[in-house]
Amino acid sequence: MKKVLIFYASYGGGHLSAAKSVLQYIEENYSDIEVQMVDCMKYISKALEKLTTSAYKEMAKKTPKLWGKVYHGAESGIIGEFSKDSNHLMARKLEKLIHSYEPDLIISTHPFSSQMISYLKKKQKINCELATILTDFAMHEQWLIGHEFTEFFFVSNDSMKSDIIEYGVDSNKIHITGIPMSSRFSQNYNREDVCNLFGLDPQKKVILFFGGGEFGLGKERTVKILETLIKNAKEYQIVAISGKNEKMKDAFEDLVYEFNASNRVKVLGFTDKVPELMSISSVVFTKPGGLTTTESLASELPIVIMNPIPGQEEENAEFLEKFGAGIWLKKNDNPEEFINNLFSDENKLVQMKNNAKSLAKKNTTQSICQILLN
Repeated sequence: MKKVLIFYASYGGGHLSAAKSVLQYIEENYSDIEVQMVDCMKYISKALEKLTTSAYKEMAKKTPKLWGKVYHGAESGIIGEFSKDSNHLMARKLEKLIHSYEPDLIISTHPFSSQMISYLKKKQKINCELATILTDFAMHEQWLIGHEFTEFFFVSNDSMKSDIIEYGVDSNKIHITGIPMSSRFSQNYNREDVCNLFGLDPQKKVILFFGGGEFGLGKERTVKILETLIKNAKEYQIVAISGKNEKMKDAFEDLVYEFNASNRVKVLGFTDKVPELMSISSVVFTKPGGLTTTESLASELPIVIMNPIPGQEEENAEFLEKFGAGIWLKKNDNPEEFINNLFSDENKLVQMKNNAKSLAKKNTTQSICQILLN
């Protein structure tokens, strides 16, 4: 029986989501394959994993500009070398697990695990294939350290493939599949049923507004944008999702009360019905994390970009603007002017939707598994 080991790390939700998607697809479609999923950092040290993930979240939340400098600095110089050397040291802890499991294939959804495995392969400590799934829309060099010892790279778009080839990776290793996501985004949903579930009018268009975010960035700015939508997009219904951010949820509910808008604005906390909500929406306002961007494109939604974290999210925002699937509501933009311009031009939204559709990769997980396992 073939054995597959999937490594991820909990720095942002996209790495875990991609790993889960691959795990589920293998379990449901390959009865002759044994598969296991492991948080590589937690396995190495729970204390270290807690410290580093907390540091990442605090830096991204409280000092996003500093995080942006760290992110870009990790591509070269002292930060990049330190990260690489640290991962080489930690690789020795993973070696024991790999020898006990004896996988034929390792799939990595985070650059740390990719570096560790490629280092062990370089030192001839292990002998198995390595596949790396990049979970953003722009290349970062940390993903490519040790690429000589990686057999497969899976990327989201043509530009990434071109950049990776220019970096020096063999083009035959690179596959443009998209980023894995839940299979629920490829399902068909009945619009009327979904609208009834959330108390919405099936005949009116829906704006999906993600305002919580993992780090709750830009609260005042986010509330101002939602207020502007309530005042200026009256022909739309709005579903405002605050996630686990209770302060944001309270602020959203205060707006609904202030403008007597409960008949057309629904405020939700955390919900597991994102695929259903995206299926009935006409446009999404969101931070451009790799996972949310992937899901929005798969749902063929025009994307209005808010509050991107410097680093990978700003690069995702630039990608969406470059290919016409998103438009970036920047810090110095006037929300009222921006929103009025957007919704006064129906052709703009139609074109953005078409561009999102052309970028979407709906069968990513299936494509990756077929390349690796068939």
